[in-house]
Amino acid sequence: MRFLFLLLIAMPVVEMWLLIHVGSEIGAFYTIGLVLLTAIIGVRLLRQQGFDTLWRGQRKLEEGQLPAQEIGEGIVLAVSGALLLTPGFITDAIGFAGLFPPLRSLFIRQLLSKMVVADMQGNSFRANRGPVQDGDIIEGESWDKNDAVEKTDPQKNNDLR
Repeated sequence: MRFLFLLLIAMPVVEMWLLIHVGSEIGAFYTIGLVLLTAIIGVRLLRQQGFDTLWRGQRKLEEGQLPAQEIGEGIVLAVSGALLLTPGFITDAIGFAGLFPPLRSLFIRQLLSKMVVADMQGNSFRANRGPVQDGDIIEGESWDKNDAVEKTDPQKNNDLR
């Protein structure tokens, strides 16, 4: 948590320093143009790769497979897109790293190692390693609002019969 707070404070300061430094070297107009150019290129690449990932995920779902890789790619692409739309050169570099397939696969391996998926029978699996041990499972229960009314209102239950 402390790291995240420090990152949220330090990153904008470093980005501003870098933008000012680049602006003083090449001029404000060219610096703004460069930031806009990286955003436009990034959005186009993001759109293309996002649609490719979406189609692959749909194909896997139609085949009855878990699209874990595609879910991971979607998360990495969403974060990369947000970083590319944020003005700055460091965020653009990190965003482009998420669009570069070999680096993205490294990010996804890390993400999948943390992911847990449950099937309809209640069996839980790590996305890339198999069954989850009992100590890793948090069970819960949910119900519909109408179910709660039927259980508490005996008059309504009689009307339904």
